[in-house]
Amino acid sequence: MGTETVRDTGPGAEALAARRREQRGWYFYDWACSVYSTSVLTVFLGPYLTSVAKAAADADGYVHPLGIPVRAGSFFAYSVSLSVILAIFVMPLAGAAADRSGRKKPLLAVSAYTGAAATTGMFLLDGHRYLLGGVLLVVANASLAVSMVLYNAYLPQIAPPEERDAVSTRGWAFGYASGALVLVLDLVLYLNHDAFGVSESAAVRICLATAGVWWGAFTLVPLRRLRDRGAADAPARTAPGLRQLKATVMDMRRHPLTLSFLLAYLVYNDGVQTVISQASVYGSEELGLEQSTLIVAVLLVQVLAVVGALAMGRLARRYGGKRTILGSLVAWTVTIGAGYFLPAGAPVWFFALAVGIGLVLGGTQALSRSLFSHLVPAGKEAEYFSAYEMSDRGMSWLGPLVFGLAYQLTGSYRDAIVSLVAFFALGFVLLARVPMRQAVRDAGNPVPSRI
Repeated sequence: MGTETVRDTGPGAEALAARRREQRGWYFYDWACSVYSTSVLTVFLGPYLTSVAKAAADADGYVHPLGIPVRAGSFFAYSVSLSVILAIFVMPLAGAAADRSGRKKPLLAVSAYTGAAATTGMFLLDGHRYLLGGVLLVVANASLAVSMVLYNAYLPQIAPPEERDAVSTRGWAFGYASGALVLVLDLVLYLNHDAFGVSESAAVRICLATAGVWWGAFTLVPLRRLRDRGAADAPARTAPGLRQLKATVMDMRRHPLTLSFLLAYLVYNDGVQTVISQASVYGSEELGLEQSTLIVAVLLVQVLAVVGALAMGRLARRYGGKRTILGSLVAWTVTIGAGYFLPAGAPVWFFALAVGIGLVLGGTQALSRSLFSHLVPAGKEAEYFSAYEMSDRGMSWLGPLVFGLAYQLTGSYRDAIVSLVAFFALGFVLLARVPMRQAVRDAGNPVPSRI
């Protein structure tokens, strides 16, 4: 008699198939919302909203939102700061409410579609409508931050400990791939707007609005595939804003090693976020590079971040997430240190810097997320990830401050960029001191074979 392969169709196989389906749905939220971060925040909105504000400014270059005199050139930065302040109040509320109700998915839907609608509404930013632009930016940015709290909180629930590094890195890779794809399409429209029969302003507004449509359309995938779990055994009420954040931090004091990891992440992620936000300033002001060169460098970072995230996910499976992140911090230090020596007016060396950043960017962020997921007590996922997201978005102010002070004191962007090495070096030391296995056990979670 011949032999035949018997397929496992028992409960274990069904549970695995259901988990894989949910994970694939989870990836698609990164695919949906990353376009906002890339096309809207990184490339188009800052220069365009600033130009709208300048068009509405008085003879002295000031606009007057709510009667407050603001330099038109500062309006975008102030709007971003206001969005962070709003997110600080809303994120801990949303996280605690999600854990205590057990209903992450409706809250994810509300925050995602609020942000997508605000982004789509940016099509209306013509003429002197700078104030509308500021309001839409604040709403979209804060909504994205809240949605990421809820999205990240699913990770411990959809992936067992041994899968989290791979699942997290695939999510980041999806996001960077999406950002790169849409940015290419945006640049085709923007650079050839005359051929498409639209003005440059209209092309920018189309790019902004389509990011919102993309965000909303692909959010349907995770909303269909993710499922809510039961509520945590906790009181149904949540405290207002900062009081809830304080309550979360006080609860985290019972897990000091989790707090130690969060401190290390806050330090080195501050360096990461500052490099992302200030690299184009360094390229344009210190190296004298054109806008087209900077946009190509952003695209290069997006593409290589996909490769880097997946590659670092494989390294983490072999060497553990902590060692891989420590290695990436060494790479960050070398890359930023090399950036100090880049010659002016030489795009090829700036592209080389973009390659170095791209290869470590996605993996550092993805593995940090998965490593933190092991340190979260069961039933506290969204609440703890609100504190994590605060570190990611709400607390990344020290790096830009150091960068600005270094430039103010030395008059050199080279000194400013190399000052960021301190964040990666200190972050390395702080992370190296965290005993990860003990931290996982203290959180009441199973310890994976490699961490």
